[in-house]
Amino acid sequence: MAVRKADATWNGTLKGGDGTMKLGSGAFEGAFSFSTRFEEAPGTNPEELIGAAYAGCFSMALSAGLEKNGTPSTSVTTSGNVHLTPAEGGGMEISKVVLNVNATVVDIDEAKFNEIVESTREGCPIGKLLKGGTATLVIEATLQS
Repeated sequence: MAVRKADATWNGTLKGGDGTMKLGSGAFEGAFSFSTRFEEAPGTNPEELIGAAYAGCFSMALSAGLEKNGTPSTSVTTSGNVHLTPAEGGGMEISKVVLNVNATVVDIDEAKFNEIVESTREGCPIGKLLKGGTATLVIEATLQS
């Protein structure tokens, strides 16, 4: 199976330093710093990339599940919201990840759609990885017809 690669470099102290993260494919490279991670400065951060990874994985897995059901989607759009909060005892933790999913599917009822969403929750590889942590994983899915 495939092995995916990403690199990160950090220079300097926690608050005064800066770094870059890049994907092995070359599709993305972005700067990050204390202020892009813990404040609202422009730039990226690890949590944002986790949100993108989970959203992308879930969209593809849901599409596959809908197709397997005989009700392929026209589109699945997912946004991931990763909550970084102070941890009990100090430090920071990802306390919650919320996916907002909008899927356009014809000829499927709400109950079957929600069943496939729940099945996807259990089968998405990134979701499985996150499920092993301390974060609460929430999926809010909307069926568009």
